[in-house]
Amino acid sequence: MLLTIDIGNTNIKLGLFDEEAIVEEYKIASDKELTADEYEILFSSLVGKFNIEGCIISSVVDELNEKIKIAVKNSFKVEPIFLTTKINTGIKIKLKNPNEAGGDRIANAVGAYVLYKHPVIVVDFGTATSFDIVNAKGEFVGGVIAPGIRLQMNSLNKFTSKLPRIEVAESKSAIGDNTIDAVLSGVIRGCACMIDGLIQQCEKELGQKAVIVATGGYANIIAKYLNRPFDFINPTLTLEGLRYLYRLNS
Repeated sequence: MLLTIDIGNTNIKLGLFDEEAIVEEYKIASDKELTADEYEILFSSLVGKFNIEGCIISSVVDELNEKIKIAVKNSFKVEPIFLTTKINTGIKIKLKNPNEAGGDRIANAVGAYVLYKHPVIVVDFGTATSFDIVNAKGEFVGGVIAPGIRLQMNSLNKFTSKLPRIEVAESKSAIGDNTIDAVLSGVIRGCACMIDGLIQQCEKELGQKAVIVATGGYANIIAKYLNRPFDFINPTLTLEGLRYLYRLNS
């Protein structure tokens, strides 16, 4: 089986693939304080029962890369492939500085390139809310990066004296008649309005309508407030992009 690992700022996602089918998915916290030995124990407890024959890793947390690499090698006796622009991505990355693109964004673009018609816009709800855009020629041309939903919630609490810490939830109305509902309207509905507006502007620059694909934990919540619905919600898009990249490079 193939182990795919996406190291994000908040969580580490693990996906197990048997050929093209994802059979298991796990999520653990991105904890910089854990040692390689502790990650080895975590990996062994989660997926140690499977026969892991290969591994590919995307990461936006440099401090964890070596620890995860050691943990994978010790747990499964395989040498992981790290997703960078130096490997064969299967698509043309048309950024001014391709090395600026995080591994998760490349994996999203590759997954969208393989699975959907072009042009395609991937909206990824992670620590940041990001757009990854593949044009009609199948080229990763760039995107958008904005503060994520949880980050906005935490910032309002941290940098104000009276706004409470609020859990992400549905917004009851646009006009909040109390503090919690007002914050939820601003963050949740505000994010939906941002997405609607930016999709419109990105499509104008692309010169045609795009397929809109959402991934990440808050996609289903935000979808309720969009004027234009997502065409697809694919929670495993990043991991599927990693699977394809492993096949290209193994």
